[in-house]
Amino acid sequence: MSSPVHRVSLGDTWSGQVHPDIDSERRTQSFEVERLTNILDGGAQNTARRRKVESIIHNDPEFSYKDNYFMTQNELYEAAMRKTFHIRMLTQSLGWSEEEVIYAYRSLSGDTVLGLNTVFLKALRSLGSEEQIAKWEPLCKTCQVIVTYAQTELGHGTYLQGLETEATYDAATQEFVIHSPTITATKWWPGDLGRSATHALVLAQLICSGARRGMHAFIVPVRSLEDHSPLPGITVGDIGPKMSFNQLDNGFLRLDHVRVPRENMLNRFARVLPDGTYIKLGTEQSNYLSMVVTRVEILLGEILPLLQKACVIATRYSVIRRQSRLRPSDPEAKILDYQTQQHRLFPQLAMSYAFHFLAVSILEFFRRSYNAILDRDFSLLPELHALSTGAKAMIADFCIQGAEMCCRACGGHGYSKLSGLPSLVTRVSASSYYEGENTVLYLQVARFLVKSYRQAQVSPGSTSQRSLPSSVAYLTAPDLSRCPAQRAADFLCPELYTTAWAHVATRLIKDSVHHLQTLMQSGADQHEAWNQTTVILLQAAKAHCYYTSVKSFSEALQKLENEPAIQQVLKRLCHLHALHGILTNSGDFLHDGFLSGAQVDMVRTAYLDLFLPIRKDAILLTDAFDFTDRCLNSALGCYDGNVYERLFQWAQKSPINTQGNPAYEKYIRPLVQSQRSKL
Repeated sequence: MSSPVHRVSLGDTWSGQVHPDIDSERRTQSFEVERLTNILDGGAQNTARRRKVESIIHNDPEFSYKDNYFMTQNELYEAAMRKTFHIRMLTQSLGWSEEEVIYAYRSLSGDTVLGLNTVFLKALRSLGSEEQIAKWEPLCKTCQVIVTYAQTELGHGTYLQGLETEATYDAATQEFVIHSPTITATKWWPGDLGRSATHALVLAQLICSGARRGMHAFIVPVRSLEDHSPLPGITVGDIGPKMSFNQLDNGFLRLDHVRVPRENMLNRFARVLPDGTYIKLGTEQSNYLSMVVTRVEILLGEILPLLQKACVIATRYSVIRRQSRLRPSDPEAKILDYQTQQHRLFPQLAMSYAFHFLAVSILEFFRRSYNAILDRDFSLLPELHALSTGAKAMIADFCIQGAEMCCRACGGHGYSKLSGLPSLVTRVSASSYYEGENTVLYLQVARFLVKSYRQAQVSPGSTSQRSLPSSVAYLTAPDLSRCPAQRAADFLCPELYTTAWAHVATRLIKDSVHHLQTLMQSGADQHEAWNQTTVILLQAAKAHCYYTSVKSFSEALQKLENEPAIQQVLKRLCHLHALHGILTNSGDFLHDGFLSGAQVDMVRTAYLDLFLPIRKDAILLTDAFDFTDRCLNSALGCYDGNVYERLFQWAQKSPINTQGNPAYEKYIRPLVQSQRSKL
């Protein structure tokens, strides 16, 4: 079998010598790493294109990561702007496609700016008319305008109906008057707004002919194209330091009766005629399409890579770091040989693969349904919304937990910024908030599940039941009251554990619906009943989402019949992902007797027995993600395993080691010398 491509940092004097402890992990391969990389990339051609782009980026000094961990916020912003500028120049000179630009940004690990320009383009293509797209897309692509996406306000975020910014139509001038009526209506958090953007796509409540028409999107100029100064009526600036993303100028925006022409309202699904007549061309939910698009694409592009990188770093470090002995006569053991370390890391590795295949399946469903939605066929929009919303919440939650676990698994060195892990942890933490707060998103999924469950309860074979979305088809499947497994090996069956997850999800949804009905029969109105059921609904939504991840992973395995070695190694990860979830939520499986206590013991046995074969492939499975050393930017996660040399060398770059100590003369010297005469 071919060996994996050796992807090291440039300029490391020891990079030609691979540490023997990591080299030994790669000598025997049970599968072809390069082939798995191709599968993850969607084909060998994509892998080759990505690596070509990465090579161009990594060999260009303009994209240097030198001293990245020692920069101030201003320095990080300027460095990110420099990289973004040069990507634009390369895109023009080399004629890169959108996919190649995505590869370029991947290679820079997100340390760029103007990403909201891309979010605006997605919103424009989703909500704008063909005429609006023809006007604004070329301006945006060539950066003649830099547009941010201004939705979140000081007082409202995920709940779009509560947005306070108003857009009042003035028929006399055929303009919209955009206004922030309160302090809480101030737009807050939009990326690139603080210092960079010239325009903003402002989400505001439309008021025309005296009636409120709900949330719509308006293109609003915020800075002069001549000197970049704020335009009249605009108050704009940076919101200050954050946990992470310090290269990004997240900003605030207050609008004081700012006028924009009628044509600046995106009008694919709703229009305002010159006289103020409002024409609705879509459903209320169609205005949320741009959010759906963004959620689908950030799964593979923004959130999941952070967990994958954390897994690479922690797993590689765990075969270099040696600590204690398994037996008194043995040398110190690789910490990855300890079962507790495997229990920390292998579920995260399994999730990295499970969520990849889930995100790919959702992206495929999105591509099948997107054009139909643009043509105002909204039949697939509810399911697409539920899938993307649930996946975003679940993947974000588990990636946050997983990255933190990887960081802790690296002990003290994981706490160092030079490990790359703290940056990953704080960056992925943001995914719990942007593009919808996760608890709110789960409850949106729950509404879809409750509606689907009620639809499934109609007479068997009816039109309503047959039209049940495929992602919840399990609600009409025959239900097993007891799990048939009789030994641990029985649980290593995708059909069995997928059915188990479907059973638990169905029961929790059923319990939620019955709880709602009981409360309403007791006199509560439907809104109060919903609020008093949300904890159960949250549990049901999470079970459903985990079921979708198990099901999509097992379905992806079925497509690998011609790749038996890869299918086998991924099947172990699928087993681990499903069984780890069952063990973590065993109460849900024990609650109605679906599993017995003895069967949970079998699940644990099957789960632990997977560690040894996965251990043999762990480094290869992380190599298959194919992150370059430059992309990881981690002293602990380097491909060649020379961890301690890098850690020591990188520490020397700290400005603290080359600058004088300003506290010595003021404080240390007086403290030390005041007692010298007594020594």
